[in-house]
Amino acid sequence: MTTPFPFTAVVGQDDLRLALLLNAVSPSVGGVLVRGEKGTAKSTAVRALTSLLPEVAVVPGCRFSCDPASPDPGCPDGPHEGGGGGTSRPARMVELPVGASEDRLVGALDIERALAEGVKAFEPGLLAAAHRGILYVDEVNLLHDHLVDLLLDAAAMGASYVEREGVSVRHAARFLLVGTMNPEEGELRPQLLDRFGLTVEVAASREPDQRVEVVRRRLAYDDDPAGFAARWADEEAAVRQRIVAARELLPSVRLGDAALRQIAATCAAFEVDGMRADIVMARTATALAAWAGRTDVLAEDVRQAALLALPHRRRRNPFDAPGLDEDKLDRTLEEFGGDDDPDPDGDGGGPGGGGGQPEPDEGPADDGAGAAPPEAGEGERAPGGSGEQSPVRAAEPFRTKVLSVPGIGEGAAGRRSRARTEHGRTTGARRPEGALTKLHLAATVRAAAPHQRARGRSGRGLVVRRDDLRQATREGREGNLVLFVVDASGSMAARQRMSAVKGAVLSLLLDAYQRRDKVGLVTFRGSAAEVALPPTSSVDAAAARLESLPTGGRTPLAAGLLKAHDVLRVERLRDPARRALVVVVTDGRATGGGVARSASGRGGGRATGGTEPVALAARAARLFAAEGITSVVVDCESGPVRLGLAGQLAGELGGTAVTLDELRADSIAGLVKDVQRRAA
Repeated sequence: MTTPFPFTAVVGQDDLRLALLLNAVSPSVGGVLVRGEKGTAKSTAVRALTSLLPEVAVVPGCRFSCDPASPDPGCPDGPHEGGGGGTSRPARMVELPVGASEDRLVGALDIERALAEGVKAFEPGLLAAAHRGILYVDEVNLLHDHLVDLLLDAAAMGASYVEREGVSVRHAARFLLVGTMNPEEGELRPQLLDRFGLTVEVAASREPDQRVEVVRRRLAYDDDPAGFAARWADEEAAVRQRIVAARELLPSVRLGDAALRQIAATCAAFEVDGMRADIVMARTATALAAWAGRTDVLAEDVRQAALLALPHRRRRNPFDAPGLDEDKLDRTLEEFGGDDDPDPDGDGGGPGGGGGQPEPDEGPADDGAGAAPPEAGEGERAPGGSGEQSPVRAAEPFRTKVLSVPGIGEGAAGRRSRARTEHGRTTGARRPEGALTKLHLAATVRAAAPHQRARGRSGRGLVVRRDDLRQATREGREGNLVLFVVDASGSMAARQRMSAVKGAVLSLLLDAYQRRDKVGLVTFRGSAAEVALPPTSSVDAAAARLESLPTGGRTPLAAGLLKAHDVLRVERLRDPARRALVVVVTDGRATGGGVARSASGRGGGRATGGTEPVALAARAARLFAAEGITSVVVDCESGPVRLGLAGQLAGELGGTAVTLDELRADSIAGLVKDVQRRAA
């Protein structure tokens, strides 16, 4: 695959370069996850690695790239004779699209031929094509969960298994797995993060000289691609030769007891779960020594391995930022350092010694790991005027009751509402509209059975034709768009009360993360409403915006509802299959104006004039009910005297109302209300 510019021309990404090269030296390290903002050459660096990998010898005509010196005995194209002649070809980089199907990833079986002829007609997928090369997944955080599971299972086992109605095919699938992602678009689950061997954070350089050099090289490549590549050919050849030498040296590298103690102590000190981190660190430290041309692992190797292998394993929930306390790391390594290092003076040069490898980048002082602070002046004004108060911290999140959209949808796979999906329990059968992916065997046999005599069946085999095949229809769960409409007005501004409200919304955000939803955030206070966060898969971003949310002013409830309605209208155009769940968090009071609907039905700039805020809010709420949008009102009213306005709002929305207490999954009041609702 052609790359925009050679791998060696990537400037300011030393950790990324090192992580990719270590996996090229030792694929058992387990791959690389590259996290970073858009426009930081993540994809460019990964694609350019292909030109640095040595050529591979393959069995001629084998679709699974078997090694002629040691062919896979279970290869579907085999058996191959061991030690036979082979041909050489460049290492491949195979890219997995975000929208790929399961059959495209693992391969497809011809079920029709399997039933009629008993033949395992197998069409290899991307896992077979990536064998002994690179499998690259751009935007891996947007890949469906079941595909990520299949991908990581194959990477861990070194083989891919395809099972279709009792027909099974297995083939080798050993590859260097590289994923890239922009955290702003959503995070991977911690369980999946742990399956990547190493992770690297990349960001655009703030050094003008480096940025100038990147632009200069890019322009030079655009003007003369062949000449630019020739200019870097010698350096690329040197790196390629160094990879070959490190691979040959790798079996001779000794991992001493002192290094093992440091690895185990580091993983224990940072409280990582399981033992995978220890194993990955050991393999990474060994690869670092081989890359530096040494046969012994030094403390510097262990330190660099920890910086690459542990940050993403520190993430326990979706609101934790990946990272590692380097001072704590140094103290741990010093405390558990042994005296069996053969090179205490560090003559080997550490991970970069002997090879010009740079020291780990300490990163800027401001790492931006915390939640985004409020904008200038947002939370600093003294009460008065608009009555705005500084943001308050959210209370501790809790497990919420399940909120779902009624009916059966057809949206993206998730864990919230019922939907027709590719995975789940089988509920029926239908004729396939395209390629058959999930055979309903019983329905297929029933369709073919009445025609056997007319088709001249003479043996035991079933004569099956294309028209007989039936696709299984399955029911699972989908992810929804959960749009939060949060009242930040003065009536909600009591600090203890707003802390509880934020805690409830944070709890619902955690639930949305676990159920694979998209989330959005609309807030209203003062005289207007705003979209604090457009619909996104990044629950982290929503939590950060919530944390910095100030309160105060009047309650323009109608404006908040109309703004939410406009957000849903736009989102339906972008993703029509994803159903919405609107969660309005308010006490139900409406004391401020808003914007009325124009003649076209859209929110706009016409003032409400003398329209009563309560009546206007009711009119806005009826828009949701008329369109069948599922709504839930979280009633935040407190105190001995309650007006019940949130319940009235829920009635206008055509939805339900729950109190903060009833929102808890273990709430007795919530359970009683659920029983009463079912009885009614």
